[in-house]
Amino acid sequence: MIFNETKLKGAYVIDIEQRQDERGFFARSWCRREFEAHGLNPQLVQCNISFNARIGTMRGMHYQVKPCEEAKLIRCTTGSIYDVIVDIRLDSPSFKQYLGIVLTPGNYKMLYVPEGFAHGFLTLEDNTEVFYQMSEFYAPDHAEGFRWNDPAFGIKWPSNVQVISERDKSYPDVDF
Repeated sequence: MIFNETKLKGAYVIDIEQRQDERGFFARSWCRREFEAHGLNPQLVQCNISFNARIGTMRGMHYQVKPCEEAKLIRCTTGSIYDVIVDIRLDSPSFKQYLGIVLTPGNYKMLYVPEGFAHGFLTLEDNTEVFYQMSEFYAPDHAEGFRWNDPAFGIKWPSNVQVISERDKSYPDVDF
């Protein structure tokens, strides 16, 4: 795997290293030793699939607060997404900054999201599936979020939101 640290400290775009032959290729998509060597949380306790039937589906912006903060490793397995993370660590030099990246099955990129970040995505195609690996169990009492269009962050989304849950569209403005 090739680990590319982003402008947001601790967040990485990870590319696979393909070992090709006449059959196609083989590649590692997760390795505890490699994650530890880069100082990333290697603990995996839960994997999730998010299936989204329609283009323009918004999920986010979500995070869990202490003591249930979570790291995530995200990959798009069908369709495509514009994946966004926001640094919400109060003591971080990149506090309130965001990073957006397109994830597709064909670009084989993964996004590592460390603890202390919010995460969300917008589907760019119908029938899009996203696979998450999580370092912490889902804890509803510690789950929080903010609106995808909260002016405090100025996130520039590539297209319009067509489908969004009532919860995601009713988050209040941030107050941190």
